[in-house]
Amino acid sequence: MGSPEFAIPSLEKLFNSHHTISAVVSNVDKRRGRGSQTAPTPVKARALELGLKVIEVEDLRSKDFANELKELDADLFVVVAFRVLPVSVLEIPKIGSVNLHASLLPKYRGAAPIHWAVMNGEEKTGCTIFFLDEKVDTGNVILQKELFIDSNETTGEVYTRLMEEGSNALLDAVNSIENKSYTLLQQDDSKATPAPKLFKDDCHVHFNEPAESVHNKIRGLSPFPTAWAMWNGQKFNMYSSKLGPIANVDPGELFEREGKLLVGCKDGTVELLEVQVPGKKRMNAEEFLNGYTAEGNLE
Repeated sequence: MGSPEFAIPSLEKLFNSHHTISAVVSNVDKRRGRGSQTAPTPVKARALELGLKVIEVEDLRSKDFANELKELDADLFVVVAFRVLPVSVLEIPKIGSVNLHASLLPKYRGAAPIHWAVMNGEEKTGCTIFFLDEKVDTGNVILQKELFIDSNETTGEVYTRLMEEGSNALLDAVNSIENKSYTLLQQDDSKATPAPKLFKDDCHVHFNEPAESVHNKIRGLSPFPTAWAMWNGQKFNMYSSKLGPIANVDPGELFEREGKLLVGCKDGTVELLEVQVPGKKRMNAEEFLNGYTAEGNLE
């Protein structure tokens, strides 16, 4: 069960293993990008290429959906980047339902675990394979794999690595379930941290914070949903940065020094490496400075 690109390597690993995929469950087709034509989810498209049976679902509590799942007579449901399943669905397979989550649970429970880990400046994250229960991201852990985060790495870069590492860990976990060679670890709820879905206001960067916090927020929101501030009355997107030199400037002050695009923070500066203004493509700092004067404030 899955929909976005993140779940594709997991689907492929299971498909190429000795396990049998009875069916793939994904969200219904919808409009994606420009135009009025509908398109399948990335997972559905790949499943069809592999010749697999696909079940599209809108209402997870539908009796028809439950009956279709029961007819599969599956041993295990494998869930990767899908939706919160009702208990009535989780209980259908003989063994249970497992999930691949992109954090070291119980840290970063929720919809955006990679974003929050990078935004908070974590030096490591990872993936967790666990049995699903009635609460979100709380089930017993089968397997975890750690992954270190570089100080300038973006969420997009961590996402790509975790997508692959997670698929390997998932196959290992499924094999261990088959062989009954796993040991379950109960999560410590007292150590849980939230990773809720991000909205536009969460992406607004405030420069009266320490430079490291600003830098982490920019890379943590890159490439999507994207860090932003207002500059000369227009939205100013920021995709890539690194810590800049200490300079005696006000928080939010945008300026150029030695060919670098810098912005003042509470305790120093951040060097902006890739930005975008309305109506223009993303551009690196050199391209921006060739077309614009670095002055004014980011607010």
